[in-house]
Amino acid sequence: MNALVAWRMLTHEKGRSALAIGGILIAILLIFLQLGFYRGVPEGGLLFYNAMRFDLMLASESYVFEAQSSTFPRRRLYQALALPEIASATALYHGSGRWLNSEGGLARDVFVIGFRPGDLVFDLPEITRQLSVLRQPDTILADAGSRPEFGALVAGRQVEIEQRAVTIGGLYHLGTGFVGLGVAVTSDLNFIRMFPGQDLGEVNLGLLTIKPGADANRTAARLRAIMPADTRVFTRQELVDHETKHWVTETSTGLIFGFGAIVACVVGLVILNQTLTTQITRQLPQYATLKAIGYSDRALGRIVATLAVMMATISFIPAVLLALVIYRIVRQVTLLPIGMTAARFVAVLAIAWGMSMLSAFIALRTLRRADPAELF
Repeated sequence: MNALVAWRMLTHEKGRSALAIGGILIAILLIFLQLGFYRGVPEGGLLFYNAMRFDLMLASESYVFEAQSSTFPRRRLYQALALPEIASATALYHGSGRWLNSEGGLARDVFVIGFRPGDLVFDLPEITRQLSVLRQPDTILADAGSRPEFGALVAGRQVEIEQRAVTIGGLYHLGTGFVGLGVAVTSDLNFIRMFPGQDLGEVNLGLLTIKPGADANRTAARLRAIMPADTRVFTRQELVDHETKHWVTETSTGLIFGFGAIVACVVGLVILNQTLTTQITRQLPQYATLKAIGYSDRALGRIVATLAVMMATISFIPAVLLALVIYRIVRQVTLLPIGMTAARFVAVLAIAWGMSMLSAFIALRTLRRADPAELF
C-alpha cells in the first residue's frame, strides 16, 4: 500500500517529478565519479606491479613510489638468493629520459624500464612474445598508450631517447599509470646505453619469487633480518598498502578526490532533502486527507520514506549508465584505470538509499504541518 500511494504521488505531476529525479541523478552520478577517481588513483599507482611476476620486492630505503624508487646495491639480490625459499631474483632498472619526436620537433619525458630479457618480469603475453626483440641493440618496446606527442608508435621507427638513436621493435598495451606521459621497456644492456650515468650495479627494484610451499610473510621476515638498512622488503600486500597510502593520503590527488566524494554525498543529501521537502509541501493537502481518513504520522512517514527510496532508485539506474560512459571516456583520454566494480555499484546504491532515508527523516518536520483542521 505504501508503495502504491508513493507511486501515485510521484506520478501525479510527472514534469516536476522528472525534474526532481534529474537533480538526484546528478548527485548520484557525482558520487560515482568521485569514488571512481578516488579508487582509480591507487590502481594507477599499482598498474605496473599488477602486471609483474613476483612474490616479494626489494627496494631502496628511500623508496617513495615506482617513479621515485631510488637505488640499492645489486648484491642484495644475491644475498636474498642465499635463502633456500627464494627461487629467483630479478633486477629492474628505471630511468626518465627525453624522447625526441623528430616529426613534430617535440621532446617529451619517457619512462624507461630495463631488465634482462631472459627473466620473465611481466605477465603480459605481448611482452613475453617479443623478448627476443629486446636482445637486439638499441631496441625498445613502446606502450601503445603513450601520448600522441610521441608520434607514430610503429615497429621499425627510429627515435631518440637521451640523444641516443633507438628503434621501436614493437608495441604492447598496458598503460602509463603515473610514471610519465610515455613508457617503454628494453633490455638492461640497452638501458645502460641510453642512461650511461646509471650503473647496472645499482638497481631500482628487485623482484623475488619464492619456491612452492614457502610462506611469503615468513620469507620476508627472514630477509629483513639479513638485509642491511639500505634495503626494504615488501610482500605484495605490503606493497599494495604502501602504494594506496601514498596515493590516497600523501598526495593532493587522493585527498582531492576523497574530499570530493564526501562533498558529493553532502550535495546529494541536500538535493534529495530539498526535493522531498518540496514534494511534501506541494502535496500537503493530500497528506492531510490521508490523516483525515485515519493515517497516523508514522504511516505517513513510511510513505515519505518509500517515496524517497523510490526516487533514489529511479535516479540510480541512468546514473549507472552515465557513469559507465564517462568511465570509458576517462580511460581513453587519461589512461587512468577507472571502471565500474560490483563493490562500488553496491556501495553507491547503499549510499543513495541511506541519503533517501535520512532525507525522509528530516522532511518529516514539514509533514507534521499536514493538519486537516487547518487545511480544510
